[in-house]
Amino acid sequence: MIASHDLLDQRHRPLHDLRISVTDRCNFRCTYCMPLDHYDWIEKREILTYEEIERLVRLSIPLGVQKVRLTGGEPLLRRDLDKLIQRLSQLEGLDELCLTTNGVLLGPDAEQLRHSGLRRVNVSLDTLDPDKFERITKKPNLPKVLEGLRAAQQAGLDPVKVNMVVERGVNDDEIVAMAQFCSEHGFALRYIEFMDVGNANAWNLDRVVTKKEILATLGSHFDLQPAGRHRSSDPATRFQVRGGGPDLGVIASVTEPFCDNCSRARITADGKFVTCLFSQDGTDLKRPLRDRTTDEDLGALLRLIWTGRTDAFSEDRLRAILSDHGYQPQDRHKIEMITLGG
Repeated sequence: MIASHDLLDQRHRPLHDLRISVTDRCNFRCTYCMPLDHYDWIEKREILTYEEIERLVRLSIPLGVQKVRLTGGEPLLRRDLDKLIQRLSQLEGLDELCLTTNGVLLGPDAEQLRHSGLRRVNVSLDTLDPDKFERITKKPNLPKVLEGLRAAQQAGLDPVKVNMVVERGVNDDEIVAMAQFCSEHGFALRYIEFMDVGNANAWNLDRVVTKKEILATLGSHFDLQPAGRHRSSDPATRFQVRGGGPDLGVIASVTEPFCDNCSRARITADGKFVTCLFSQDGTDLKRPLRDRTTDEDLGALLRLIWTGRTDAFSEDRLRAILSDHGYQPQDRHKIEMITLGG
């Protein structure tokens, strides 16, 4: 719901969600995120400090931000992340504080994260097959991810969500198995259409398993009932299994864009404010942060960026896909996922 005092962009979308990458470092090399032979890591001195992140969140709350999600890279590689979580959890007006992780380091950290103020976690898990897991991530760490899921649940994080990027010929044969796994263990599940985030994941439409196909596969095993969205701005369309089962959702950015209701902005690890997951660039906030810009002027800059926002890339992509010329992902340079965060 849009309140009368919400800050609106050019398409009348409020700023409610802020996703913050705390590092571009990652202990995986997933093929759809960072399939590069070479990547220039952001120098540590260019990474935002916890004090700088806290300040940006504090200034964003009066503009309408209600939810913050910490991402990476792999956010748990950032030292003392629990201290940032504790600082953010104490900010008045922030309703939700979440984390997206690959889960490898979650087992030892889950209890402390919960104690520090974290309430929810999303764990990226694309396969339950150990060999396939290693092919996708380049790491043999499936047991640690499963351990992290269990630890998050035991620590009281709720909900614990599994994010599964579905790619044709890679893991589309596990759509039902993943639902059964999440049902057995009490995890929510989000299927994600394979997206062309960044420039290096060799995206093409043939590799996209569409929402329609995912639901058809699930429908052959489960009696699904539409459950809508928790909020209109939520990316996932939800479904329930009649008679009990997992909370299922599909994020269909490619085939059913939800740009009209997108209330998300992102801050990269090196301090760029980005208004779309598929952006070509962002606005540098690190320089004004370190040039002793006042809170008033920094807040005014955030306001200016959002009120000028016109992004609707997923809608543009679908129009191009349906056109006579088709969509050519290489024609648009985009910020890499490893830099931007999910």
